[in-house]
Amino acid sequence: MKRRDAALAGVAAAAAAVGFGELFGGIVPGGSSLVLSVGSRVIDAAPPFVKDFAVSTLGTADKPALIIGVIVFTLLLGSLFGVLAARRRWLGAAGFALLGVVGGLAIAATEPVWAAILVAGVAFVAAIGTLFLLLRTGTGIADKGRRKFLRQAGSLVALSGLAAVAGRAIVQAAATTGARNDVVLQPPVTQPEAMTASLDVAGISPQYVSNSDFYRIDTSLSAPKVNVDTWKLSITGMVDHPLEFTFNELLAMPMVERDVTLSCVSNEVGGGLVGNARWQGVVLSELLDQAGVQDGATQIVGRSVDDFTVGFPTQLAFDGRTALLAVGMNGEPLPIDHGFPARMVVAGLYGYVSATKWLSEIELTTLEAFDAYWVPRGWAKQAPIKTESRIDVPSPGRRVTVGTTPIAGVAWAPTRGISKVEVQVDDGPWQTARLGTEDGIEAWRQWVLDWEATAGKHAITVRATDGDGALQLEERFPPRPDGATGWHSVTINVVEA
Repeated sequence: MKRRDAALAGVAAAAAAVGFGELFGGIVPGGSSLVLSVGSRVIDAAPPFVKDFAVSTLGTADKPALIIGVIVFTLLLGSLFGVLAARRRWLGAAGFALLGVVGGLAIAATEPVWAAILVAGVAFVAAIGTLFLLLRTGTGIADKGRRKFLRQAGSLVALSGLAAVAGRAIVQAAATTGARNDVVLQPPVTQPEAMTASLDVAGISPQYVSNSDFYRIDTSLSAPKVNVDTWKLSITGMVDHPLEFTFNELLAMPMVERDVTLSCVSNEVGGGLVGNARWQGVVLSELLDQAGVQDGATQIVGRSVDDFTVGFPTQLAFDGRTALLAVGMNGEPLPIDHGFPARMVVAGLYGYVSATKWLSEIELTTLEAFDAYWVPRGWAKQAPIKTESRIDVPSPGRRVTVGTTPIAGVAWAPTRGISKVEVQVDDGPWQTARLGTEDGIEAWRQWVLDWEATAGKHAITVRATDGDGALQLEERFPPRPDGATGWHSVTINVVEA
């Protein structure tokens, strides 16, 4: 059998392992995707600089890129195992057995061992069955026989793809167990004014980012499967009265709505890992008061259903800023990707120290006793959001013609607000931009400057001043360890109409 045909047989076998592993990962109670489980272990094991590079380079596409990478690597290994199996069947079988063990261990890290064994076993059987079938068909074939081999290989790959799609569909359906669509949020007891309309500038970020467009950065390759019928939130640790709440009990509590801008600490200057939304939920301090926070409890730790953790000083839940156990986002129940059934939203803190999605536990402890997920990986333990501003329009590469054109964008400094935004064109004077309506000091603020554009190449720079009168930091620093700094600039070409 030719090497290329043996390699193709191995690729088809690897595709079968992936496809039927995905299918049974969705069917088996307590099962999980082999691909996502392996990818999650890669995330956990990756050095911090690799994660930083992935987020800064790929942004919200980092997870799809990792999934594709895992699949491609598996197919490449499959091609190698196919070539080995053409010489010695047991070598190919051993290779796929090793892959099965790796996948099974990855699943067993978060799911029952028996489910991991079953899913990995099905994937192994599918791979070996496909491999041996194609090797038998392809051995000693003539041209007509090779066409049969190729049709057979193509059909098996297509079947594997359908199995993978079916498995993903089952998992996505399971992720909504408890009927998120049936959740009805009660009217909040307090809420801001009506949602402010965006400035009438084409291309500017809206005042409220839609749920579907809101950035998502977290360590989960897929949203955890949470059944709200059995889900509970625990308040534990240094409290007088440990508490536990069901989802329905939370929904029945008095709620508020707040406009809060969230930002990822990995956001580069001018980046898109930031967004403003209207959040609805229970005030965190009221829950903590019920539990009775003990003296000396200096840190609040949020723990998600997949054991991701954040941590921030306890006093920040009581200093007047918005700190919510949020169950709603922009007027609807939390989307699954953004933390359904409940998450934490704390104004003025980067997400990695405060914004636990898929929340399952709030623990009171001390700052010295516990380091949350990202702290041992080189990020600061305390991380207030820095004052930042961004130019949305004109964007680099956009055609700009001579004449009046808007320069516009957003600026944010949650808990301090934005008092002024200034724009500089080339080396000219700083000009004060017109600010959009302020939706409180915790939300970002739109701004616009009408510019008389002249032909040629121009550099545009923006800077903001917060509500305390402090100017945005000019010096450029990367996000690590506690958020990027620097003034955002874009270069554009202005042409005659």
